Amino acid sequence: MFGISHSHFRKLAVSLTLAATSLSAQDRIDLIRPDAPDLAPYGAQPVGVTTRTFTHPDQIDVLNSTEDTLARYDRTLTVEIWYPAAQGSAQGGTYETVLRDPALSATLTGRASRDATPTKDGPFPLVVISHGYPGNRLLLSHLGENLASKGYVVASIDHTDSTYADQAAFGSTLLNRPIDQKFVLNSMAALEGPIGAITNAETTAVIGYSMGGYGALIFGGAGLASGVEASPFAPPQGTLAHNVSGTDTHQALVDDRVKAIISIGPWGKNYGLWDETGLAGLRKPTLLMAGEVDDVSVYAAIRDIFEQTTGTDRHLLTFENANHNAAATIPAPMASWQPSETLGFPPFDHYADAVWDTTRMNNITQHFTTAFLDLHLKDDSHKAAYLDLVPSAKDGVFSAEEDGTFKPDHSYWTGFPARTAVGLRFETLRKGQ
Repeated sequence: MFGISHSHFRKLAVSLTLAATSLSAQDRIDLIRPDAPDLAPYGAQPVGVTTRTFTHPDQIDVLNSTEDTLARYDRTLTVEIWYPAAQGSAQGGTYETVLRDPALSATLTGRASRDATPTKDGPFPLVVISHGYPGNRLLLSHLGENLASKGYVVASIDHTDSTYADQAAFGSTLLNRPIDQKFVLNSMAALEGPIGAITNAETTAVIGYSMGGYGALIFGGAGLASGVEASPFAPPQGTLAHNVSGTDTHQALVDDRVKAIISIGPWGKNYGLWDETGLAGLRKPTLLMAGEVDDVSVYAAIRDIFEQTTGTDRHLLTFENANHNAAATIPAPMASWQPSETLGFPPFDHYADAVWDTTRMNNITQHFTTAFLDLHLKDDSHKAAYLDLVPSAKDGVFSAEEDGTFKPDHSYWTGFPARTAVGLRFETLRKGQ
């Protein structure tokens, strides 16, 4: 065929397979597809990364509390911090991580330089990232690096009792998610040294996936429904009342420094943790992202969150036919492809989607996250056009002259090349709607 012998064709196929395997084996988190939307690629800033620990004193120790005794402890959180580095900083580095089965590990490859000298420019807005249950601070590392390259300081949390390595009673996650998020914001605001000097915590966004999205909504004002503190999965002694709408403790969580929230596949409404009153308390501009067939957080429940958070402007980005892993996780590391006797399924299932390519979803997430945060944290009004879209991408018309100039009837999604917004929906509701 085309002058290539069968043996040569086989050699070519083997060569291509080996090349693809070699690339995959690097477990890269920084890939940008050629068909990515305009705002997906990395920005102009070199990226640095460092790891810190912050200790929150005198917190409720859910694991050692009973209905008779409320234990307390100093709660330590490990945080990965990405930041704009000095010009000329060498780019490229790795991260060692355990996987959904903590007996397995992987080396992730990205662009950030470990402990690089921070730039002297800035200060830059702060973004707090919060993983799912279980997860860890590197689950959204692709997004952390990407945002730092665009002029943000990003702090991604290992939530104690909720990571792959220390997953424990779910009640700890229910109580601590928004508390951890606010504590890390406070810790970053108090951070000394060169990274602290370039961090503007007065202008902060919170990005959460699954249980991280649950926490972000509570932190943003959407208090839980009264009575959830008595649920069988709640922590002892009714301590979940801390996050219930109308309580003094919940009101104290809400923070003027938080200017925007991105909640990806938020869990909770599917189990009745919110009612309309609680959701109406959300006060921050919010971007929700979800898979249309999410059967973990349940897509219909996420739509209820979108429709009932009437106290703020909000958007819902839907990946048609995608499940719970939509828009969030790193591409499945190669080590996760093998079956796990511990889990009873390949850890691959924790990262990948059956329909969508993960890198493709990550690029779309990077695009919309950049537009949304630049608009609300940097007052970049030009980014509003990326959020003012025909609700169903399939209804958009791509119409351009040969030189690329758009014709008057062009209505395709801003920033998306022709044919590339397929399978997506983007809906907007304003405060009061």
